[in-house]
Order: sequence, then structure tokens, then C-alpha cells
Amino acid sequence: MPRRSPTAADEVRGLARLGTLATTVANADEPQRLRLTGGAYSVVYPVVYTGLTQGLERRRGHPACAVSVRHLADDCLDRFHDDVEAVVHDVVRRATAPIDNLDAWICGLINSATVNGHRRRRGEIGALQRPRAPKWLVDGLGGDRWLVHLAVQMLNWVGNPATAGSHVWPVDSWTALRCQFTGDWDPAADVDVRHDIEAVLRVMRAKREWYERYVEGPLGHKHVPVPRFAPERPDTFGPALDLVDVGERDDLYMRELAHLAMTAMRTRLLAGEDPRTVVTEVINVAFGDGAGLTLDGTPHLSDAAGEHVGRLLRDQDRISRIVVAVLAIVEDR
Repeated sequence: MPRRSPTAADEVRGLARLGTLATTVANADEPQRLRLTGGAYSVVYPVVYTGLTQGLERRRGHPACAVSVRHLADDCLDRFHDDVEAVVHDVVRRATAPIDNLDAWICGLINSATVNGHRRRRGEIGALQRPRAPKWLVDGLGGDRWLVHLAVQMLNWVGNPATAGSHVWPVDSWTALRCQFTGDWDPAADVDVRHDIEAVLRVMRAKREWYERYVEGPLGHKHVPVPRFAPERPDTFGPALDLVDVGERDDLYMRELAHLAMTAMRTRLLAGEDPRTVVTEVINVAFGDGAGLTLDGTPHLSDAAGEHVGRLLRDQDRISRIVVAVLAIVEDR
């Protein structure tokens, strides 16, 4: 049998056994750091899935997502990647002593690493890392246990990347929470919850700087989904009032597509694939010959057939510049 060439994951395990993984990564140049980080990703992701994600998906009632990484739904996959990146972040910084069984060591690291990663992501958008109701807020709410609990839920929600459809707050979820919290199973409790949210916001807005920093600012980072469906019966109701025009909707779509493309490139690069191949293939699938035109309309200067992207992908100098930019983004993340 021919001997298998050592992979980046093998190198990471070897450095961990020697107790030099963190030092090597800290002192590595950019290509070597990217290779070792990709190797760490290959080691970490199956451990995180079996040690954390699989159980979480079962408790969420997502049996399909609990089958394998490839079966994860989009939102669940995003959470999984966040958790993996958080664990990789800690692995390549905390592996300073000899580690014989790296997988077992990672298992013991998962909880603290993912919690710290969650707090870092909240901090990046200005949200409170450990949401608590300050004394002035508790006093302003009259010490009402439910309203104080709701205020903490709101502080937690603003730093959560999830959205509530076309609404700002997840009223339905908090309605069930209110019924459980108060023991009052009123079918019209959603109206009470909306009033409660407004009551909490009125007290929060009394501290204007605090409100703008910890509520309004983080809340502005959420991407509210934009409906892209035509009405089923246009003869029954008039067209809804568009808060954004077609160009803005298309711009949102393209930014979301760019985010997905960047996520795909980052995942493949961290897995150790060739940067030029990854960039060329992903751009072609997202924006070139492999992409389907899904915008509302075709602008006069649009390149519906992907011809411009095709020319770009044939220009080796441009590809090189794109690869450098992508590697810089991956390193920064």
C-alpha cells in the first residue's frame, strides 16, 4: 500500500502532541497559518458536530439536522460554522502543552469556547455580552418579574443574528413564554406581549445613550427578510406598499449571495483546498455560467449570461488579486 502524504490535520495533531501548536500558529506566516487553521478546522468540525450540534438539533426537534453535517438546514449550518470557528479560535491559541488525544481535549473545550465565541460575536455588534437588567431598568419596570424577564429577553434578542420574519421582535415565541411564566394561558396574550414590549422600550429609552448603544445599535445589524413573492390574488387586494424599491431588493439579494459565496470559500479554504481553485469555482457557480438569474428584473446593463464574470475568470491577474483579497478576509475572520 502506498504511504499517505501527511495532511494539515496530521500536522496539527503532531504539533499538539509536541505542545507547540499555539506557538507555531502564532509565529507562522500567512500561508502556513491558513494551512494550520484549515487543518484545525478538519479536526474540530466532526468533534463539534457529535459533541454539541447533534444533541442541540435533537432537542430543537430537527431530526434531519441530527443525521450529519450535510443534512443541516441553512440556519442550523450557520450556527454550526459559528461554533466550529469559535472552537478553532481557542484550539490554536490554548494548545500550549503536549496533548496526546486532541479530540478528547477539544471535547472538554467545546462549551467554554462556544460561549466565548458567542460573546465575542455579540460584542462585535455592540450588544451586551451577558444581558442583565440594570437596577434603574428594574426600578423603572416597578420590579415586575415578567417585565424584567422580558427586558432581558429583548437584550439577548438584539445580539442574536436570527430574525422574526417581517417583525422586529419574536412576539409569538414570547407569547408562549409569557403564558408559561405567568400561568395565564390566554389565547389573546400576543396583544398583551406587544403592550409589554412597548412598556419595556419606554423605560429603556429614558436612558437615551444606553438605549442607542445596547438596543438600537445591535438591532440595526439584523437583516430583515425581504418578501420576493407576487401576491396570489392580485385582483383581490391592491399591491402592498413597498418600503424599498426593486434596486434595493436586488442589492440585498446580491449581498446575501456574496455572503453565501464567501462562506463557501472560507469553509473550503479552511479545509486546505487550493485557493485559486476554490475562488474560481465558487465565483463561477455564484455569479458566472453556473448561476441562475433570479433578480426581479433585468437592468439595461446587466450581464445575464455571466459573460463579464467569464471574462474575469479567464484573466489570471484578476484572479490572483481576488485570491489575495479572499485570503485576507478569511484571515481577518
